[in-house]
Amino acid sequence: MNPELSLPLLLLLLVTTTRSQNTFFTTETATTYANISSCLLSSHVQNFTIFFSPLSIQYSNLLNFSIQNLRFAGPSVHKPSVFILPKTQHELQSSILCCRFSSLAIRVRSGGHSYEGLSYTAGRYTPFAVIDLMNLNRVSIDSSSSTAWVESGATLGEIYYAVARSNRSLAFSAGSCSTVGSGGHISGGGFGFLSRKYGLAADNVLDAVLIDPAGRALDRKSMGEDVFWAIRGGGGGSWGAVYAWKLRLVPVPDRVTLCSIKRPGSFRQVAELTHKWQYVGPNLPDDFYLSTHVQASTPGNLTSSFAGLFLGPNGTAICILRQRFPELAVSESECNEMSWIESAAQVADINSVSDLLNRKKRGKTYFKAKSDYVRAPISVEGLIPAAYFLSTQPKAYAIFDPYGGEMGRMASGDLPFPHRRGNLYGIQYMIEWETGEGGMEYVAWIRRLYEYMGRFVSQNPRAVYVNYVDLDLGTMQRTTGSDGSRDAVGVARAWGERYFLGNYDRLVRAKTEIDPDDVFRNEQSIPPFPKGGS
Repeated sequence: MNPELSLPLLLLLLVTTTRSQNTFFTTETATTYANISSCLLSSHVQNFTIFFSPLSIQYSNLLNFSIQNLRFAGPSVHKPSVFILPKTQHELQSSILCCRFSSLAIRVRSGGHSYEGLSYTAGRYTPFAVIDLMNLNRVSIDSSSSTAWVESGATLGEIYYAVARSNRSLAFSAGSCSTVGSGGHISGGGFGFLSRKYGLAADNVLDAVLIDPAGRALDRKSMGEDVFWAIRGGGGGSWGAVYAWKLRLVPVPDRVTLCSIKRPGSFRQVAELTHKWQYVGPNLPDDFYLSTHVQASTPGNLTSSFAGLFLGPNGTAICILRQRFPELAVSESECNEMSWIESAAQVADINSVSDLLNRKKRGKTYFKAKSDYVRAPISVEGLIPAAYFLSTQPKAYAIFDPYGGEMGRMASGDLPFPHRRGNLYGIQYMIEWETGEGGMEYVAWIRRLYEYMGRFVSQNPRAVYVNYVDLDLGTMQRTTGSDGSRDAVGVARAWGERYFLGNYDRLVRAKTEIDPDDVFRNEQSIPPFPKGGS
């Protein structure tokens, strides 16, 4: 946006663009754009762009850069009216206030990995702005205290790189995908390869700076313990915009062991191997993480890909696997020693440690995902039909993530993320497809697999991981007035209790405290109690 452009000229340009492009723009829309432009420029926020037309190359490049699910990149998807890239805490505060002044709904995007696009989409008739945090990506390490201050736009890869560069004996417990933004990841809990040893990313947050709907910057003390509890695992998009997190860094040895083990076989053989894994993965020493990824290789056959991280030498890792999981028949060549930061790069499937700084994800696709939690081992007889079903669809896969360890020692109410003690593992079901393929056919397929698995997983309610957000659980069609607000708490319970179990009501109370007017909202956010209610 050219800061020298006068507002009358901007308004004229918008109206002229409206007429020439024959789009949905109106004079009222143009006035809204002029209002927010004026507000942003007067607040010294100059890094933003207006949606003049669907053909705006600058706008499209900025918007699409961090869209990770191509389902939400097409021309039929409702686009934000303005795209803002704040570079400082003050600019973030001003951006929120200007959006409110201009009556634009707010979406805050950190890395764009929301499975349902909730950080950069809105309902078709909702004028909204995207505040993208990619320029707020500074990481400041204090090795002496084993802590770091991290702006919410920093990706996990940027955090890992900065930590290792400062002290290779420290790490941060978070996810495996290097392009995930820390803001959304931590807000949903943040499970990863170190979680059995050190808990979730959210478990390792010591403080934060939250920008509330009034534009105030609140630290842990000033926001209060209920709100501080809520932002660490209560899902993104409900509480305000977290500008930065203070993180606890955790110790790692100079050398760790990364295992990559692939075992092809018939669907029956893979079902049997997965059945045994249930008794091994969640019960390994805390220093050992071992997941399995199951995907079709040829019709009727699957490959189980086991990913293991052991915080110690490869000899010990191999000995443990041979003793605990002899059916895997692990060889020495399948487990290799390296530094923790090298393991983070390999797990992220990138070429080098320096590539952790690359924000752009390779090979974007269209996808649909669902998730489950398992509290009792599934019988071989139950797994065989699921394995057969997977063997018929090479575009789908299932990832089994082990819990136990530190995750099993924590109570469900310690943070909003409730899936702790009593859970053996989580399952993520995913199906991906390319441009031109029948997306709804694939979505229907993954829903059928999910329906079959319902009899074997957690019940009453069937639990789900909020970082694998799933709009199949329901959405909020918000109405105005107190009745709409009162209904909202009941409607949102349909997904709120599946994401957060018994923590849902406490989250509603925290929302009512920090954002009673529901400024920060999306299709599955936490609503406040109606004013005058409780």
